[in-house]
Amino acid sequence: MPYCCKCGTQVANADVFCGSCGHRQGSAPAAPPIQAAGLNSRTASILCYIPFVGWIAAIVVLASEKFRTDRGVRFHAFQGLYLFVAWLIVRWVFRPIPFFFFPGVHIPHFSFDLILQLAILGVWIFMLVKVSQDQSYSLPILGELAHKSVSES
Repeated sequence: MPYCCKCGTQVANADVFCGSCGHRQGSAPAAPPIQAAGLNSRTASILCYIPFVGWIAAIVVLASEKFRTDRGVRFHAFQGLYLFVAWLIVRWVFRPIPFFFFPGVHIPHFSFDLILQLAILGVWIFMLVKVSQDQSYSLPILGELAHKSVSES
């Protein structure tokens, strides 16, 4: 039987961590990489632009071995993530602003933040259509960030 490489306690051959000190054992196999089996490049790119949940697909695409070298899919994954972050910023930052600037004035919920959220929803749909037609489109600011992210990864 082998022993822990840190504390010397006896461990089983299949143990990933030591039962005594919790240290990861060097001989244990590493976790398998995330697989995106069955997804082609076009489908993976489309999934990255699904409104409100595309960020999950984007993270899976960026973490998968299958698309590690596919710059086009990685671009769409990054751009989809940045579009989701823009939606979060609008939702969390711009929503409370009218109430801070006009504390005594009642402002209806159809305000600036709702218009921006609808605009981002429109961009998501626009990108879904573009990618489904195999057209690559770089959004003005988010596309530049996505290109930089792809070149750095």
